[in-house]
Amino acid sequence: MSASEAVVVGSGPNGLAAAVTLARAGWKVLVREAAPEPGGGARTLPLTLPGFAHDHCSAIHPLVPASPCFRAWPLAEHGLDLVVPRAALAHPFDDGTAAVLSRDLGETGATLGADAAAWARLFGPLVERFDDLIAETLGPILHWPRHLGLAARFGLDALRPATSLAALAFRGPRAAALFGGLAAHAFLPLTRAPSAAFGLILGAAGHATGWPFPRGGAGRIAAALASLLRAHGGAIETSAPVARLDDLPAARAVLLDLGPRQVAALAGDRLPERYLRRLRRFRYGPGVVKLDYALSGPVPWRAPGCALAGTVHLGGSLEEIAAAEAAVWRGEPAARPFVLVAQHSRFDPGRAPHGQHTLWAYGHVPGGFTRTGEAVAAIEAQLERFAPGFGERVLARAVRGPADLERENPNLVGGDIAGGASTLRQLLFRPVGGLHPWSTPARGLYLCSASTPPGGGVHGMCGWHAAQAVLRHER
Repeated sequence: MSASEAVVVGSGPNGLAAAVTLARAGWKVLVREAAPEPGGGARTLPLTLPGFAHDHCSAIHPLVPASPCFRAWPLAEHGLDLVVPRAALAHPFDDGTAAVLSRDLGETGATLGADAAAWARLFGPLVERFDDLIAETLGPILHWPRHLGLAARFGLDALRPATSLAALAFRGPRAAALFGGLAAHAFLPLTRAPSAAFGLILGAAGHATGWPFPRGGAGRIAAALASLLRAHGGAIETSAPVARLDDLPAARAVLLDLGPRQVAALAGDRLPERYLRRLRRFRYGPGVVKLDYALSGPVPWRAPGCALAGTVHLGGSLEEIAAAEAAVWRGEPAARPFVLVAQHSRFDPGRAPHGQHTLWAYGHVPGGFTRTGEAVAAIEAQLERFAPGFGERVLARAVRGPADLERENPNLVGGDIAGGASTLRQLLFRPVGGLHPWSTPARGLYLCSASTPPGGGVHGMCGWHAAQAVLRHER
């Protein structure tokens, strides 16, 4: 390769998005990936029994249809077909009912009791201008808003703790619990800002576009991006780990789809000590224990509404979810953890043999948690709580704790799947402070992982922003 080209290290959605952006701009791009196939967390693997396809990490993708870069690219022409379940999310309760978030605000409100109108007041304006909202929130963190009124309205609510916003907005427990489950995707205590921001974005996405997933598995996202990259002349080398930057071919720009710890290890001899110290101070968030099941039949939910949704949140009341997330943040396992469940095969039957099903689930645990068996028991207790008889349908189970996840993907430090703690400071300044977080002090070296703005989630915008920085600085 010549010095006018780019090399991307790591082929997660952000690394591939960076590579595609540069290739579409006319650069010849090489992607190096340590694993046998591209995708990072967006891969689909046979983790249990023959015929069952399980998503390795990422499973439900609310931001794929909303992402400005993904929307601009012809990913459908490269094989990406999104399945949109009738309901984005169900949140069951102990009385055998569930709050169900569907595309329709009124239909959702019908499951929320007295808070139907309050839910519509909170989310209606965000849904109506969802494209503008995404442009503001997935754009550069520090920028002058193009939609000042919308940004101000969103910001006033988003910068609150989720518990505070729920107390202001809702009177009853059902809407509060539904919102609490959305906000718990922040991996923050719900009494801490900006946990409400996650609830607002994910809830608005559920109404505006649904919470889809790729037909055939999350690996189809990586496959479509890789196909698009190759169509523009890019290349991908798999099973090609990089131990030193000197191992890479000469290039004008090198982009690292790596977390701060891996960047420091790989490029420490190119970076000043002050910058390295800031990278090492980066705070990682809680981890997860991940479970994948092969089932003899569908999950026997007590609440019928759960059968309509691709995603189910298990956590009970807002108070229960808040207590669980606070315990995890303190470094303690939750007795009743918040559990996320994805039931792909209800809507994508090709993922399992006829009449059988897959189930994807994870529970939040402290970073680096080692008592995986204890966490599995607590997660399965939550499944039995809302789906009595679940255990009788399990044919096989694959379990991975924080250490397993980090061993498979070193970016997942301590089992952190979000690219770092989403504290207010790190939401604004990640991985270090500055107006150009995708650039480094080393000439031609850039960062494009989820540890850069706008953060975690499968949207590719960390890579897109990094590639834009390359195009600005390396002319």
